[in-house]
Amino acid sequence: MVSLWKIFAVFAKIGAFTIGGGYMMVPAIEAEIRKYGWISDEELPDIVALSQSAPGLLTVNMSIFAGYRLRGIPGSIAATLGSIMAPFLIILAIAMFFTNFKDSAVVEAIFTGVRPVAVAIIAAYTVKLMRRQGRWWQWAVSLATLAGIALLKISAIYILLTTIVLAAVLAFFRQRRASGR
Repeated sequence: MVSLWKIFAVFAKIGAFTIGGGYMMVPAIEAEIRKYGWISDEELPDIVALSQSAPGLLTVNMSIFAGYRLRGIPGSIAATLGSIMAPFLIILAIAMFFTNFKDSAVVEAIFTGVRPVAVAIIAAYTVKLMRRQGRWWQWAVSLATLAGIALLKISAIYILLTTIVLAAVLAFFRQRRASGR
């Protein structure tokens, strides 16, 4: 059984060394979880999907689900506290001192340089996940979603709602067909 301290330490390392939060932390969480063999390759996409679907921050949700999978509620608490401690302290420090540096050309250059790297890391992880689990129709849905949001300016909420309704209807008809009705 994994110790709560180990869960906390692993997620604290992820939180401390992953700049950008959110989707930037997903590959780091995946790498650490795989390194220790805590969650199978089949379970990981489910954790990511559940984490995206639940309200709140993606990485906090992933920490909650992964910690719960490992040690129940105490594991969830350990993983969550680990993943948010360092970012909380960093943001607190930035908030205390940022007013002195907010107009700095160096700070602006750092943020400008980090943005495209963050986008590339998120895109690379998405492609990696789709290669591992994706079927042709999942690629089609992903590309249609990207086009809808980026090119046609359709709200992601409408796309999500449409996808949920279509998935429910498809599941209903598949279940009905499987039961022979």
